[in-house]
Amino acid sequence: MVGDTGNILSHFSILPDFKAVETGEISVELEVNGSKISQTLKAPTRKGIYSFDICPATAGNGTLTFLINTPKGVSKLLVKNITVYKEIEEAHQAAASIQISKTNTIVFTKEQSWKIDFATDFPIAQPFGQIIKTSAQIQSAQGDENLVTAKTNGIVIYANTNLFEGKNVTAGQSLITISASGLADNNMAVRLAEAQNNYENAKADYDRHKELIKDKIISEKELLSAKNLYENAKLVYENLSQNFNAGGQSVLCPMNGFVKQFFVKNGEYVEAGRPLFLVSQNKTLLLKAEVQQKYASLLATIVSANIAVPEEGKTYSFEQLNGKILSFGKSVSSDNYLLPVTLQIDNVGNFVSGAFVNVYLKTLAGNQVITVPNEAVLEEQGLFFVLVQITPELFEKREVEPGTTDGLRIEIRKGISAGDRIVTRGAMMVKLAQAAGGLDAHSGHVH
Repeated sequence: MVGDTGNILSHFSILPDFKAVETGEISVELEVNGSKISQTLKAPTRKGIYSFDICPATAGNGTLTFLINTPKGVSKLLVKNITVYKEIEEAHQAAASIQISKTNTIVFTKEQSWKIDFATDFPIAQPFGQIIKTSAQIQSAQGDENLVTAKTNGIVIYANTNLFEGKNVTAGQSLITISASGLADNNMAVRLAEAQNNYENAKADYDRHKELIKDKIISEKELLSAKNLYENAKLVYENLSQNFNAGGQSVLCPMNGFVKQFFVKNGEYVEAGRPLFLVSQNKTLLLKAEVQQKYASLLATIVSANIAVPEEGKTYSFEQLNGKILSFGKSVSSDNYLLPVTLQIDNVGNFVSGAFVNVYLKTLAGNQVITVPNEAVLEEQGLFFVLVQITPELFEKREVEPGTTDGLRIEIRKGISAGDRIVTRGAMMVKLAQAAGGLDAHSGHVH
């Protein structure tokens, strides 16, 4: 009102986190019919709240301008159609005429919202195809695992006592030695010594023949024969010496990763070709899903998927995981009447090979529908609701009819429109505020 100091209690949140502005300078300016009056506050009156006091000098319609300067940046907010009244009775009458009904509403103050994970947003009108929900087992992709086998017979000796499944390993690291020491047959130490003796003896003969050929004492045929024996002995010796030593065969890790599984125990006798251990990088994973035959006609239209991990309570989009649709089954077997679908993802989360996840297979989109995040929908006694924001601190609990979900967003068939701002995070906490009893819309505020 003209000539009367009025309080403007302003709440400022930083998007998209919806957290209170804690530091920064904010100015307010009221302009009515060319007359301006302003005030600047260097810091919030309370966390997130700036309390301005201005005294208008001119009646009429004007504009309220906030100039916000915080560590997050500088921005300007315009509030148009601000009326400055001549008489207090006129102001009260105007306020009464625009009073908002609080029927079926919940008061949730800004101070409350700043203390939780809270957000509001508009529903999205988007194409939404049929969703096929199923489960899938996580498997390591081909090329992401390496099976190491024994190259000789012998006794398995672990490189150290700290080797367990899940242990991180590096390429070239010695994990196991296969020792043939003490074995009567196929003793690798004996074979290596024999190969070394044959090599040294053949080398000496070849060197002697190279000297004799100079004086024509031997023929070219004898020199070639000595060279052949030398080169064969050298190949045998080098092959054995590279892969074996006096202690046996040293089995090296072929790549960086972790030991997924050991197939032999320390001290166990193995033969050549026996699997020793499996090394995995766990970077690229396959999802083996199976769907019912009634979806056979839709498999060719699958374009994406969302992956839900029940243990984490989190759902990943295909884009987050760099996902790909690799293949889908076109026939069933006599022992399994489900159709397989194979997906590939990058392990950007905490996916564990062998575990199961929920998969929402997304087919080609159809008509435009209204969708909201799954967590925006509340269930109460078999009915479903969303919280529509009526004012910054007043929310209406509105019944909706949900449709299908892709694990992240859910179709809303009726109850809201694309222009209704709803609570997208923290809806349950807002609902609990209703159970706590009626609260004044400005409880705790200074006026």
